[in-house]
Order: sequence, then C-alpha cells, then structure tokens
Amino acid sequence: MCMTRRTLIATGLGVCVTTTARAASPAQQSFVVAAFRMKAQAVTAGDQPYGAVVVHSGEIVGWGPSRVRELGEWAGHAERVAMRDAQRRLGRDDLSACVMYSTSRPCGVCERAAAQAKLTRMYHGEDATDAGAPQ
Repeated sequence: MCMTRRTLIATGLGVCVTTTARAASPAQQSFVVAAFRMKAQAVTAGDQPYGAVVVHSGEIVGWGPSRVRELGEWAGHAERVAMRDAQRRLGRDDLSACVMYSTSRPCGVCERAAAQAKLTRMYHGEDATDAGAPQ
C-alpha cells in the first residue's frame, strides 16, 4: 500500500503543503482501513463517498464519515468531522500531536482547517472518488 504524506505548515500567508509518496507501515494501513470504513458508513447513509480518521499516540481519537447532507458543504466534509470529533474527545482545539488519514485528497478548505488545528501530518489515499480537490 502506498500513501501520500502531506505536511501542512500554517504561515501568515496561508498553507504550505509538501507531498511525498511512501510505503505504509502495518499500523498506518490499519488507519487507512478505518478511514475507508468511515467512507463505507457515509455511502450507506446516502452521503458523499469520503472518510477520515485522526490519530494521536497510535490510537484513533477522531472518526469522520462524510456528513454533507446533514451538516452542509465544508462543515460536513469527512476531514472536518474527524477533526471536530478529535478535538471534542481530546478536550482541546490544538491537534499538533495528531495525524489524519483520509480516503482521498482533502479540499483546500479542509487543508486550511487542518493547518489551523495544527495537525502534524495528513495522509491520503489515491481514491478514484476524489471529486475535484486541488492537484
């Protein structure tokens, strides 16, 4: 399994994103599988086919199936849902020690939200359902 790593750096001018492809460890593969479970949950609920999870210290602390039908555009994106869940569970807005795994490349709005939450890294799959996220 190959994933793309995205390192987000928040600056006064915006977000700097670097991307590298690399092989996934067994632990990372389990997090990717969990993200795809969230995607399946979203599809079952009749929502957009996306999923994401947030990991802290080797444990999933935020789950995010797409909930656009319920929450509206952007707020219902899987990445945003997973980040809010992680923030609630951890009791803080700062996710600087966390990593996100997503089924596809996040949109620019979700990347900016991840940078503002101070996520350390984002990994995303090369999912064919990627619906127009920036390349």
